[in-house]
Amino acid sequence: MIRVLLADDQALVRGALAAMLGLEADIEVVAQVGSGDEVVDAAKRFQADVALLDVQMPGKDGLTAAADLRTAVPGCRVIVCTTFGRPGYLARAMAAGALGFVVKDAPPEQLVDAVRRVHAGLRVVDPVLAAESLASGASPLTDRERDVLLRAQDGGTVSDLAKALHLSDGTVRNHLSSAIGKTGARTRAEAVRLAEEHGWL
Repeated sequence: MIRVLLADDQALVRGALAAMLGLEADIEVVAQVGSGDEVVDAAKRFQADVALLDVQMPGKDGLTAAADLRTAVPGCRVIVCTTFGRPGYLARAMAAGALGFVVKDAPPEQLVDAVRRVHAGLRVVDPVLAAESLASGASPLTDRERDVLLRAQDGGTVSDLAKALHLSDGTVRNHLSSAIGKTGARTRAEAVRLAEEHGWL
């Protein structure tokens, strides 16, 4: 029996996934959580073999939770299952140790197959997303540029960003300018939007 943990902040989606997987004779959904902060504890408590993680959740996102699972519960294999099939998310999911990456609008049998294959230690990636990821390449942003854009999502002045990130105003301006150039944007807000669309944030 493959013991599955579901992590998604939308209760309706969690319930639908659990019902679908529960129809399989060799799969049991042993836990459902609504935030990334709950993933590691639930995986330990319910001895999950496979964790199906959404990317965007409250608290820790699914990619951070995947990295935490790799360290804390290395026997639990991860599939990232998301609405947002962005190439940058795929690269970050693989870097975090996920063995699978599927989009939520995939056919049910594809998701079931992914659970079985990942449980067996195989890698499963949505083929369309894999092709897009290869075509778009890796994120051009440095870690610090990514941090600055993430903080800029909430708005605020350069001084506000600098204070929150413990950097000087000039350093924040330099990182913003570099990120704007690398994304091909004209403004900070556009750079944030473009980076989000590519899954770089």
